Amino acid sequence: MSCSIEIANVGLRFSHLPQIKQRRIRSQSVIAFRTCYGVKQPRHLLRRVLCSAVNEEQIELQQSNDEIEFSDDEMKVISSVIGIQGRGRSASRQQLKAVEQAVEVLEATKGVPDPTSSSLIEGRWQLIFTTRPGSASPIQRTFVGVDLFSVFQEIYLRTNDPRVSNIVKFSDAIGELKVEAAATIKDGKRILFRFDKAAFSLKFLPFKVPYPVPFRLLGDEAKGWLDTTYLSQSGNLRISRGNKGTTFVLQKQTTPQQRLLSAISSGNSVMQAIDEFVSVNQNAIKGEQQLFEGEWQMLWSSQMETDSWIENAANGLMGSQIVTNGKLKFLVDILLGFKFSMTGTFEKSGTNVYDVTMDDGAIVIGPYGLPVELVTKFKLEVLYSDDKIRITRGYNNILFVHVRVVR
Repeated sequence: MSCSIEIANVGLRFSHLPQIKQRRIRSQSVIAFRTCYGVKQPRHLLRRVLCSAVNEEQIELQQSNDEIEFSDDEMKVISSVIGIQGRGRSASRQQLKAVEQAVEVLEATKGVPDPTSSSLIEGRWQLIFTTRPGSASPIQRTFVGVDLFSVFQEIYLRTNDPRVSNIVKFSDAIGELKVEAAATIKDGKRILFRFDKAAFSLKFLPFKVPYPVPFRLLGDEAKGWLDTTYLSQSGNLRISRGNKGTTFVLQKQTTPQQRLLSAISSGNSVMQAIDEFVSVNQNAIKGEQQLFEGEWQMLWSSQMETDSWIENAANGLMGSQIVTNGKLKFLVDILLGFKFSMTGTFEKSGTNVYDVTMDDGAIVIGPYGLPVELVTKFKLEVLYSDDKIRITRGYNNILFVHVRVVR
């Protein structure tokens, strides 16, 4: 693979990176497993799409600790980035505005005073969102939008060699790229840094592979600064702004919701993450679960094995769902402007359970539709639902994870 990387905030470009095998995700990935929700069939297809979240290290770390707490304003920031792919790259204008507003409100609240003087700023931080993922940065331009890679920032200021480092973890099997900078504290918020080395740590090699970059010849091009505009009292959430105008949202530990989306993104331990998420929220749920109105994009399903895409679409196993006024619509993009639409109705039939009848199908081309005679009936149980994420059990006991689409 040949690509270029520009060092964060200094405009430095790397060329001709060593070849790294990247796992491609197709529209439908196949994984065999058994579910723990009473599904009798032994084999399933796993359908997933990538979403911005956190990695397996953070999942393991959090599972070993007590559940962390966030303030209301902190949760608004975290909730605003849930479900946005590419750590911000796919954010719509409305989503981006919501994140920026939540960040500004949080920055105005009382966090840790003089964060650069606090030990809470030290450690490895995971990047969960950036408001400018397309800026001239190696991490941002090349890797931030790839959810299969994890992006970190390490800050260690209380040593004989203070440093700020940007890290891209490709995978446990491949290794990581680490770009390091010597750091100094300017004031209570600002860290000054100068990049001075970069290296690949590859699992299949017993030594690090330095990249020959003439940092000392770059002068001011290798310099930059990073302001921490908010650091939580718990030391688990940080907002920072860089000298190129980029805003970063970073975390040390994560919520069950983020861990669920991370598991879906990586394809690891999805059922375990669903179990944890539903279990954690059972005690917090008050009243019955609802099918909230709006458009919901399917992120993952424990899909039954079938060769018929139209059957999958008719049973809600593909695309998005639109809920409005007691009606349910499945909408699937097919190819070159062609869409498949299936509409029907739902009625409440028990606690958190709905009877669904889908009986109006069509192939849609612009304003025109070609009717398709299909009828499918099933029960839909809502295991969890809020205004951001929904977990249901539907057709043939298949589990679904949807996130609300914000346009």
